[in-house]
Amino acid sequence: MNYRHAFHAGNFADVMKHALLVRILTYLQRKDTPLRVIDTHAGIGLYDLSGDEAGRTGEWVEGVGRLDEPFAPEVEDILAPYRKVIADVRARHGQTIYPGSPGIVRELLRRQDRGVFVELHPADHAVLSEAFNEVSNLKVMHLDGWTALHALIPPKEKRGLMLIDPPYEQPNELERLGTETLAALRKWSTGVYAGWYPIKDARPVDALFDRLHRESPRAGLRLELYVDDPRDSARLNGSGLFVLNPPWILKDEAELLLPALAERLSRSGYGAYRCEAFGPPA
Repeated sequence: MNYRHAFHAGNFADVMKHALLVRILTYLQRKDTPLRVIDTHAGIGLYDLSGDEAGRTGEWVEGVGRLDEPFAPEVEDILAPYRKVIADVRARHGQTIYPGSPGIVRELLRRQDRGVFVELHPADHAVLSEAFNEVSNLKVMHLDGWTALHALIPPKEKRGLMLIDPPYEQPNELERLGTETLAALRKWSTGVYAGWYPIKDARPVDALFDRLHRESPRAGLRLELYVDDPRDSARLNGSGLFVLNPPWILKDEAELLLPALAERLSRSGYGAYRCEAFGPPA
């Protein structure tokens, strides 16, 4: 499938991915020491939900558009930093803007932290560069994301997050996600790795996690959100995020957040989630 960010901005998959991204960064910043965030497939960083691409699909209506009503207090505590990022971005750029991962990282990075945003698509890179390259602790690179995954590690900060969010334009990219991440983990073993994937047919996803469970030298989490019955593999039923070297509190937070999102964002009455550890014990 081709998952160009602009057509799907703010949809259910973005809500899940970005809420968890914020939680990971919030945890990493509990220490004062610097960290680096590397986004290998960054897109353009900011998306206008009233624009042509998002308007054609309207997916945001059943994603971030369903978050207006509050959740239970314990879920709102988890979502609060994500909601603040969206509010801050809209205060700066307009009320119809939704932040992609670069927009989120830009809001959360401290002065001592660094962010690197990588985008290969020429037009998207130009937009991304114009929006973020002048921020002193951010760098935008025109580079293949899979190349960047290895070329940019280990960072001098030693601590940080690698976000891997490919467009899935090639049939083997899910398998490649596992291969490349395991190789990167051998080079930068202290980094947190978050790999996003769409879910249509569950079988290749299960195969990925069978491999990660066998081969990963580090503990991981398999986090998934389903908004449609996964037995229908003809459509996008859900999305997932695996996290290697996850923050210790992430599993407990995901156990609160994901069922709440599954209930709120479900389509046709179906909503489910998965929150499972894999690999060696943490």
